[in-house]
Amino acid sequence: MVKWEGTAVSVRSEPAMRDEPRETVKFEKVIPIEPSRPTVPQGPEPSGDGATDTSPESDDEERPTLRGVSVALAATEVATASERAVLTVLRGLNAGQVFALERDSALIGRAREADVRIDDAGTSRRHARLLRSQAGRHILEDLGSANGIFVNGRRVERMDLEDGDRVQIGPAVLLRFGLVAADEEALARKLYEGSTRDALTRLYNRKYFGERIVAEVAYALRHQTPLSLLLVDIDHFKRVNDTFGHPAGDVVLRIVAAQAQKSIRAEDVLARFGGEEFVVLVRGIEPNGVAVLADRIRVAIERLSIPWGSQTLKTTVSVGVASLPECGPNGTVDALLGLADERLYKAKAGGRNRVC
Repeated sequence: MVKWEGTAVSVRSEPAMRDEPRETVKFEKVIPIEPSRPTVPQGPEPSGDGATDTSPESDDEERPTLRGVSVALAATEVATASERAVLTVLRGLNAGQVFALERDSALIGRAREADVRIDDAGTSRRHARLLRSQAGRHILEDLGSANGIFVNGRRVERMDLEDGDRVQIGPAVLLRFGLVAADEEALARKLYEGSTRDALTRLYNRKYFGERIVAEVAYALRHQTPLSLLLVDIDHFKRVNDTFGHPAGDVVLRIVAAQAQKSIRAEDVLARFGGEEFVVLVRGIEPNGVAVLADRIRVAIERLSIPWGSQTLKTTVSVGVASLPECGPNGTVDALLGLADERLYKAKAGGRNRVC
């Protein structure tokens, strides 16, 4: 018989008879029977003689719990400290783009020097500013913009931002202010780059260009502003692939793309249109000035010396130029692209390495 807190329980192999005397075995320590044992100990267990058990096992049971709380609090502090303030474009020409606010003052606008550069005609060059106070607050203020700033649908001059606030810059651009971890920010940037950039040349891809030209043509027609298009094609590119191989062709594409990017303005849009063909959207320049820009690109590429093994490769480009006003008062995207393509063909037929 084993006694648990004074109650005798039979452990004999045969059933005990009611008239048989019960045998009692005494133990030095009585173990209490509990319905369930808590995960976190609530205190020392009582000993058999009623005294408090202060053995080392009781102390060791409590220490992990205290250490766990300390570790959890420390992890929370680290996570909070690693959060970064970002603005994500929700609506506009660059939807999905992420801007990290790494300085105490960030300029928002269309200017070349803007920290958050919004490439939209409805955005002022110096539209707004986002300040970070010593207390960690993020304060958005208007810089006298033409179209104002709106936070969660309400126009404001100056306002503290909170995680999740939606900020409208002018009539067309909507941003989301948020506090995110560094790895989340990096992933968002990677996804945006992957959806808008050509993997080989790192220029904008054709999908992005297709969305951009629709918006630019609509704006130019509405506001009667200059808009032109350049189609740039590498001359005899197939010959490069056939003679030196496709890896050499990839090098030529990358170097030509980089040189074209250096030759244009920050507000111009350069994209890979397909194969060895590139396209440039030019805003705010009259047709004569656009022809000068096109020839500057042609000359810069003609002067390139492209290293390939022990050899140096040379290449040239032909350029077709078209302006929206040439397509009539109701010019369309297709009409503008068609006219530029027609002139590119003429440049090729006229001897290549020229602008038409």
